[in-house]
Amino acid sequence: MARVSQLQAVLTARERLATRRWRRRLETAASLLIILVGAVIIMIPLAWMVSTSLKRPLDVYLFPPKWVPVPPQWGNYAEVFSAVPFGRYMLNSAFVSGMVVLGSVLSSSLAAYSFARLRSPGRDLIFMVLLSTLMLPGAVTIVPTFIVFQKLGWINTFKPLIVPAFFGNAFFIFLLRQFFLTIPLELEDAARIDGASALQIFWRVILPLSRPAIITVAIFAFIGSWNDFFTPLIYINSEDMYTVALGIANFQGSARVGPQMHLLMAASFIATLPVLLVFFLAQRLFIQGIVFTGIKG
Repeated sequence: MARVSQLQAVLTARERLATRRWRRRLETAASLLIILVGAVIIMIPLAWMVSTSLKRPLDVYLFPPKWVPVPPQWGNYAEVFSAVPFGRYMLNSAFVSGMVVLGSVLSSSLAAYSFARLRSPGRDLIFMVLLSTLMLPGAVTIVPTFIVFQKLGWINTFKPLIVPAFFGNAFFIFLLRQFFLTIPLELEDAARIDGASALQIFWRVILPLSRPAIITVAIFAFIGSWNDFFTPLIYINSEDMYTVALGIANFQGSARVGPQMHLLMAASFIATLPVLLVFFLAQRLFIQGIVFTGIKG
């Protein structure tokens, strides 16, 4: 009887183990299925954009729509650059976005380090006030900011698009501060013993260890500046200074081009490529920067 009981116990344990394994497999399969469905849903607009960019003008409005254009009109992409100076627009956006990335990383990292490590009266209060500005809608500052830039004579220049980035960003400062708090203080103490100043510690110790967070801020700043439509619309008047976002609007309907949906999709896909390239090249560091900023607060 004892052996029978032991055998039954062993069989029961094996059945439970097998059940757990199947349950884990089913959970994994269900998770992968959900991820796959989500990825397909996310990719549908991109696929539609690429499909429309290769269609003839009359094929764009066919119903039911054709997902695979036959024959594909590869000349639409060349027409984007011949209809408007789209290459110039991309160079303008690249310059503005590069300067915005530089200004955002430099100013926000310095401010974040001061909030994370340097002690001063009212530091935490100032930080809370800074965070409270995240709740202010951007529309509140449009008119006063425009008046300031108009008085400075900066209308129809790139300065209103670039200079604000050199004064920090509340979200970037918060993100970097949270990451800086995860860096051990012992590293800074060792640098101080070696005679390093606060600025040297920031430059030689903190920044090299904060590469994931810095890359994250750079990606956010680049995407925000590259896709920005409203700010250039307010301050830029000359067509030769248009950014990509303003240039794409020409294909939606303008006196120069008129509504050309196939060219609009082609221009949109071209404008998407730099953002996709930046993210794919730095996605590992981007994810690390997002994850590690929430470890310590």
